[in-house]
Amino acid sequence: MLKKALKNERGLTLVELLAVIVILGIIAAIAVPSVSTLINKSNNKAKVAEAVEIIDAAKLYVADNNVQVQNGSNLNLSWGYLDPYLDHVKDKNFTVSVVTDGNGKVTYYIYNHEANSIVGNPASESQLTDWLNSHK
Repeated sequence: MLKKALKNERGLTLVELLAVIVILGIIAAIAVPSVSTLINKSNNKAKVAEAVEIIDAAKLYVADNNVQVQNGSNLNLSWGYLDPYLDHVKDKNFTVSVVTDGNGKVTYYIYNHEANSIVGNPASESQLTDWLNSHK
């Protein structure tokens, strides 16, 4: 009896298979753009976070080496200066400019980094952190 019941069972028809394939195609068409958007957003966040890390390394360099930047002048630091303070930095063509205004306020800017295409060139530390905070 069981053998006869199993003999009458059939697999999926061609129409059923095509319906499943069409449904999977629709799901893939919706999911793939969403995934690529998430990947682009996370890559942008990583670039900006790396720029913040580079500026933090510049602050450490200035503090460790007791560097004094005169009012109204600036100091430019590149990879060669900051290499001991950085791990796993992908974009090494940057320049960090340490700028003081006439009142002694120090501002750090980064130039020629991948984050500049996202935030602006140059990008100050506050611009970078504001961008990160607004894109959580």
